[in-house]
Amino acid sequence: MLPQKSEKIPRATIRRLAVYVQVLENMARNNIDVISSGPLAEACDVNASQVRKDLAYFGEFGVRGVGYHVTSLIHAIKLSLGVDREWRAALVGVGNLGRALLHYGEFKSRGFHFVGAFDCDPFKLGEQVYGLEVSCTSTLKAAVQEKNIEIGVITTPPERAQRAADHLVDAGIKGILNFAPARIVVPDDVHVEYVDFFHYIYALAFDISTTENR
Repeated sequence: MLPQKSEKIPRATIRRLAVYVQVLENMARNNIDVISSGPLAEACDVNASQVRKDLAYFGEFGVRGVGYHVTSLIHAIKLSLGVDREWRAALVGVGNLGRALLHYGEFKSRGFHFVGAFDCDPFKLGEQVYGLEVSCTSTLKAAVQEKNIEIGVITTPPERAQRAADHLVDAGIKGILNFAPARIVVPDDVHVEYVDFFHYIYALAFDISTTENR
């Protein structure tokens, strides 16, 4: 269960916790049972005090002088983040990127299941894409209620992102992951996360350029 004052937890901490889970899961696959904050921090490219501070937001973890039991810590972090259960998602925009995400098995393995695929292109309607039939976006509201969908994923062209968001909001979705390179406007009670690959490519280009110019 999340702490009562979870809204005061820095966003950066939430993102680091996701990294901790990823690293810890790799350790578990390598049969590492116990890890201290030092090696965990090094593997996550942070310092040990940061790891301890991040985990302290959610309770007491680990044993002094021993460290953290890897599988127990994975479970505790997932519970704190609310990802210890299945989340049902709908994808809006069945283009190349949308199809790639539907095919990406890591979503399902981490508890995020695509149960609906939607598009406004009449040539795509009725098509089977990785086990899902592409439906008209106008039917999204009924599908959300029928299939208990909680998360919407937008992979439309940028000029259609706002319309996709409007459909999701109208359907009652409170969490949107937006891959479209466009900002969307939603009510205050709807949470949006942006995934824009160009932000990272620009950062890489800048880093390389500044290194070459030294």
